[in-house]
Amino acid sequence: MLCTLCKTGELEPGYATVTLEHNGAVVVFKLVPARVCQNCGDYQLSADVAEQLYERAEAAIAKGAEVEVSRWRMAS
Repeated sequence: MLCTLCKTGELEPGYATVTLEHNGAVVVFKLVPARVCQNCGDYQLSADVAEQLYERAEAAIAKGAEVEVSRWRMAS
């Protein structure tokens, strides 16, 4: 599948670092499974992974986190 950003690179399975920001809080997830462009590095997340990221970020912010960095683990 061609990258939707650069239009030349192929998206291949890999990992990305995803940063989410909301109301001044920053949540960073490392080693998130994604399809990564081999040309420009842009990435696409599956709907399931994106949903889990948003839920985890909301939980961290609700606990009062201003900055949180965590390694990705698939929810069970």
